[in-house]
Amino acid sequence: MPVVTVLQGPRDVELKRDLVAKITDAFVDAYQIPAETVQVWVTEVPTDSWGTAGKLTADK
Repeated sequence: MPVVTVLQGPRDVELKRDLVAKITDAFVDAYQIPAETVQVWVTEVPTDSWGTAGKLTADK
């Protein structure tokens, strides 16, 4: 059973629903497995807890 982990900043629940559906479909198509065997875990990190190019994302 594939487990996909998505680490990202906060997103709207509708966007996450769409992402989970598309990731699941990709595994079903690529591996020819039932959708029920695909797990997608979404972990959201607040913008004040990660950075890029030496700056917090919250400060951009």
